[in-house]
Amino acid sequence: MMGKAYPGAGPDLKYNTPFELLVAVILSAQCTDQQVNRVTAGLFIKYNTPQQFAALSPEDLAEEIKGCGLYRNKSKYIIQAFRAIIDRYAGQVPHSRTELEALPGVGRKTAGVIAGLAFGAGVLPVDTHVQRIARRLNLSEAKDPSRVEEDLSAYILPRQRMAAHHRFIAHGRQTCTARRPACSSCCLTEFCRYPAKKGEHSCT
Repeated sequence: MMGKAYPGAGPDLKYNTPFELLVAVILSAQCTDQQVNRVTAGLFIKYNTPQQFAALSPEDLAEEIKGCGLYRNKSKYIIQAFRAIIDRYAGQVPHSRTELEALPGVGRKTAGVIAGLAFGAGVLPVDTHVQRIARRLNLSEAKDPSRVEEDLSAYILPRQRMAAHHRFIAHGRQTCTARRPACSSCCLTEFCRYPAKKGEHSCT
């Protein structure tokens, strides 16, 4: 049903290479994709190789990305990640989720997004939207994102998981919001544990 409701759901971050995606996903933490795209539009023109990022000082990169929240920490993580990529992987972003998670500033969700989008891995990264909807639809009771992903993966084929990830996010942003979800216009109301009652939104 979400496939019909959100047929064009996909990544909003703009990138051309795996290393640009790595930068964009790190910057997206606590920042909108639209703002990240505004920052990276100029950033990727000035710096377009891992070596160029690795050679920057944290202060210089922080100045370039200060439009994103937590930019000082993100600057350090990006530089450290690319230095590790150069040292360990000859300047190529690693394909495996385990190797990606070992990079500075890269958690499980970030690694999953990169592995899925850049390398076609059959993963379903879990963010707050995915976790919230999985709980409301009674697909997972888990609080740990890795367990939520495990539960959802039992229902979704590997080749469909990244598409499902984007549809969950689209549904979470447009309809099944954290506060005052639009239950009356939701395509999944019949499956939801928290439908609106008497016109009042009661989802939590």
